[in-house]
Amino acid sequence: QVQLVESGGGLVQPGGSLRLSCAASGSIFAINVMAWYRQAPGKQRELVALITRGGLTNYADSVKGRFTISRDNAKNTMYLQMNSLKPEDTAVYYCNADIARSVGGDLHAYWGQGTQVTVSS
Repeated sequence: QVQLVESGGGLVQPGGSLRLSCAASGSIFAINVMAWYRQAPGKQRELVALITRGGLTNYADSVKGRFTISRDNAKNTMYLQMNSLKPEDTAVYYCNADIARSVGGDLHAYWGQGTQVTVSS
């Protein structure tokens, strides 16, 4: 069994910062791409940022220059540093990871339960 657990969400004023974490645990052989998604009320889930095992990153245009994704492969953990937060960043943020559970095993996508980020004065 594999679990992804997010933490670090909360209420912050516009212009503030938050740091999200996503810890993967369980029967894990290797983690390939990890990503953060978000879903605002009434909207579709969207990709915020992704990072490969080797550290290559990609960001949604709406967060470039404000958010930084990183990971610690030794700890099976991913982070999202969010700066200069705006009200439109308000959403539930989800962790996603492509994980192989055994040597030569197929990659499967796993999701966390989500953490709420609210940007409001």
